[in-house]
Amino acid sequence: MKKLLYPITFFFIVVGCVEVQKEKTVIPMAPFSNVDTLAINDWWNRAENPIIDLKVARDSVVAFGLYTVSNNTLKLSAQLYPLYADESREVRLEVHDGNSWELLQKQQVNELGWSALFRVDNWDTSKDSNYRIRHGEEAYFQGRIRKDPKDKDEIVLAALSCNSNKDRGMRENYVRNINHQDPDLIFFAGDQSYDHTEHTAAWLKFGLQFRETFRNRPCITIPDDHDIGQGNLWGENGKISKTKGSPDGGYRYHPEYVKMVERCQTAHLPDPFDPTPVERGIGVYYTNLLLGGIDFAILEDRKFKSGPEGKIPQQGPRPDHIRNPEYDPASIDLEGLKLLGERQLLFLETWADVRPEMPKVVLSQTGFCGGTHIHGSLDNRLHADLDSNGWPQAGRKKALRLIQKANAIHIAGDQHLATVVKHGIDEFGDGPWAFVVPAIVNDYYSRWWWPEAENAGGNPNTNTSLPWTGDYLDGFDNMISMMAYVNPESPSKGSGYGLIRFNKRKKEATFECWPRYLDVTKGTAKQFTGWPITIPN
Repeated sequence: MKKLLYPITFFFIVVGCVEVQKEKTVIPMAPFSNVDTLAINDWWNRAENPIIDLKVARDSVVAFGLYTVSNNTLKLSAQLYPLYADESREVRLEVHDGNSWELLQKQQVNELGWSALFRVDNWDTSKDSNYRIRHGEEAYFQGRIRKDPKDKDEIVLAALSCNSNKDRGMRENYVRNINHQDPDLIFFAGDQSYDHTEHTAAWLKFGLQFRETFRNRPCITIPDDHDIGQGNLWGENGKISKTKGSPDGGYRYHPEYVKMVERCQTAHLPDPFDPTPVERGIGVYYTNLLLGGIDFAILEDRKFKSGPEGKIPQQGPRPDHIRNPEYDPASIDLEGLKLLGERQLLFLETWADVRPEMPKVVLSQTGFCGGTHIHGSLDNRLHADLDSNGWPQAGRKKALRLIQKANAIHIAGDQHLATVVKHGIDEFGDGPWAFVVPAIVNDYYSRWWWPEAENAGGNPNTNTSLPWTGDYLDGFDNMISMMAYVNPESPSKGSGYGLIRFNKRKKEATFECWPRYLDVTKGTAKQFTGWPITIPN
């Protein structure tokens, strides 16, 4: 164990915190002091961490790195374990030139979240490059930055979501399967952390579980509600949430905590379309990434969305759960309610108009409809869930029109229930295709697609044995054509991941959906019932 030096001489610069130097510790004061307590200040004196051992050997303090390359700019985040007071805060990025390691940059680690960002412009995308992140003389994390796969006919994306803390184990099946299928890009759609007030420890745990999938390939991670410490999030441009469960809109925890989470998970993404912060200095990350001749838009579903409390008639025990089957969906689609917000709509409109020759994909946290009926347990049927992006309906239509204008498909997570739908805007089937991928771990909160009027759907999908496919109205009267779904009675309780193959030559995309405990290296491996599905793109 590293010898401790006293008095401690490092400080936290946190809005709303008081810096206090004592003989043995530095204490951040309320309101930040109730979050991330396991990884700040005298973290080594805290009780044993139930999430992950933070007291690693000092040659292992570089936990992992995440990177993207877009428009010839490399952005790479280094994630470290918490450092002792007398340890250097400097990390270094090195690349191998074929003969030896060359130092590219030095950066300082941010003590809130223990991450650092490297940015290298004019990156050579024509070749693979080995990199390593170093701290001190012995600690490093090494990987490969891939060349741009623009010459490939097929670009493959792996998509995952919802890494529940009900299972703290490693993710060997996912790592083996994904590396065997060798996607060009991996996307984590949110809820990488379910530990709410302890993001750093949970984020490190996520990294240990999945780092072998992104050590040698680009990775997109975006935080969802659980990552920033809330069960649900309606961000309302960054305002403070004051109601239990946050249905009033806004963020529950201190903005420095929210900024720390977003810094750790999104700093390595391409620069945002418009970097202007929202209220209280909380940043934004919505942007696009160019890879392999495909244009990926990355959205923030929740940051600008209106909270339901006090704005619409309450129709159940919670402001966001509608239990009244007799309610009028038009009564909650009120003027002034926002979904993506004007800034992101402008981004989508601009994005739709440029590079029309490229296949386009929208990546976001959750789906643009109410694609589930039963939540948590079989006796909990909701007529409508306002946490979904099926509401507000006018905002949904604005978003879908722009996605359709771009001829893009939509990939998301969050719902724990894998689905493929063809959206309807003005009529059935006139909107974009969408694939919501399953939960990594689905033991925590399952959902079911189970229409109450089981025979009400029109134009059933005859390419699957699944019941309840075809044209339906969701709980908001949105038009959707359900093509496939994975209820939790399926293998692995519906846990798994999505794989999307974009065939640029044929101008089509194939959705694949793989159960968690399957071994895809064996020729007998089968996807969930209803998949694969191939669509024009």
